[in-house]
Amino acid sequence: MKKITIEELIEKIEEIRTYILNNREHFQTDTLRLHENFAYAAKNLVDYLSLRTFDIRIKQGNLSYLGLSSFSNAERYVLTNIDNILYHLKTIQGQSIDGLQSPEKSNWNFFTTFELLSNNTNRLFGKSNNPISTRIMVTLPSEAAGDVKYMTDLLLNGMEIARINCSHDNSEVWKSMIDAIRIAENHTEKHCRIYMDLPGPKIRSEEIHVIKKNNKKKGELILHVGDRIKLYSTEAELKEAIKKRVSTKSYVALVSMSIPNVVGNLKIGNSIWFDDGKIGGVIEETFDEYAKVLITKASAKGTKLKKEKGINLPDTQLQLPSLTKEDISYLPFITKHADIVGYSFVRTTHDVKQLMDALRKNNRLDIGMVLKIENKEAFNNLPDLLITAMQWSNIGVMIARGDLAVELGVERISEVQEQILWVCEAAHVPVIWATQILENLAQTGLATRAEITDASMSVRAECVMLNKGPNIMETIRTLSNILQRMEAHQNKKQGTLRQLSFANEFFNKGMERFV
Repeated sequence: MKKITIEELIEKIEEIRTYILNNREHFQTDTLRLHENFAYAAKNLVDYLSLRTFDIRIKQGNLSYLGLSSFSNAERYVLTNIDNILYHLKTIQGQSIDGLQSPEKSNWNFFTTFELLSNNTNRLFGKSNNPISTRIMVTLPSEAAGDVKYMTDLLLNGMEIARINCSHDNSEVWKSMIDAIRIAENHTEKHCRIYMDLPGPKIRSEEIHVIKKNNKKKGELILHVGDRIKLYSTEAELKEAIKKRVSTKSYVALVSMSIPNVVGNLKIGNSIWFDDGKIGGVIEETFDEYAKVLITKASAKGTKLKKEKGINLPDTQLQLPSLTKEDISYLPFITKHADIVGYSFVRTTHDVKQLMDALRKNNRLDIGMVLKIENKEAFNNLPDLLITAMQWSNIGVMIARGDLAVELGVERISEVQEQILWVCEAAHVPVIWATQILENLAQTGLATRAEITDASMSVRAECVMLNKGPNIMETIRTLSNILQRMEAHQNKKQGTLRQLSFANEFFNKGMERFV
């Protein structure tokens, strides 16, 4: 990084400002049918995307050298921040500041945009019961249905949003869960939002027929690198192949998928992942009824593949609706009982419009709508999805890190989750940080050091989602403790520079210890 003159710095920043204003003129968000809650947010999102077309590292370094505000913490108020920087730089140089708003006269600044994001967060999640602003969401297990004591304990320990996964159970079980939560709210005098996830077109392993005995352990399929399986679109096709005794000499198993007609979309060379990336493969050949899959990733001793495990096809253009017939059939119940609906496997602006239309038909214009970013296409389309969703009054985004890691590669997930956080802050949209937060603690009662660090990073989101587990109460308390400590140091990605206790201790000890 090189040092440049103030004149050069002004010139480079004015170039960025001009580009942002030109893009505002070209991409007029005022002409879109946006909800008033997001009128400024849409403009600012366009400004932020304009800013990020530049490499601003040199400018940022030189601004820090001068002791001025930099670009790095101004996602919520991009143009105001640039005007502030130019105002100070030009004042230092004695140049004209015509056309620039002075910092104290700007309508959109650090404080007003903080309030705007806070309002959007409260609208979606409700005001916090707890001394922390980051909300805690907990996925409810099936056995929680009707259990008022369990729900009461969840609320007393810090849960503020209860997640019901509509991929499991049925409306009778969901209603029993919700009734128990409402009773627990009265007992504790703590409110709780109900979040219900639509299943979406989740592809899962369905029927598994093991052929080779060496690949069977306790009746279950074990896959090794180099194994080959036949992948069928439906269970019926798989059973028909067994009935006809189709040649299977070079295969270790036949596996069917939960959604029909997927095989027709597969191409040779496409990657395939099973069970959150535990098993990887590549499509070697495709036929009318099945595809041949070569297993390329598994543990050294082999990895178990069971029924109902997720299948990801990151290289395949699937012709599947994000809003399925099953999803639509659940919406009357969800819109009657839930506060928030989670949109699984959303990919395009058409998908967003489809759900908004369905919610309007069910007369729930106020329900929160959360876009779950869990595949490559959704991540690439994120700005378009957000601007389309801004027609709705109450929106959020979930970073579904499990599926994203499989789709984009585990080495990219840390970078991708950061980018989603930045873009959503620019759009003033609250974010849910999800997948495997304190998972080991919830399941075994022991937290790993790595997941404690991961949980501490989640403070930059407006909500953190925990999965179910036998040690969930301790997990909520631990997460709450971590968030409370971290919120004193961090707001979004900006350090708050809270007083450090050891700094005072350093000076209180005196010089004698060094002598």
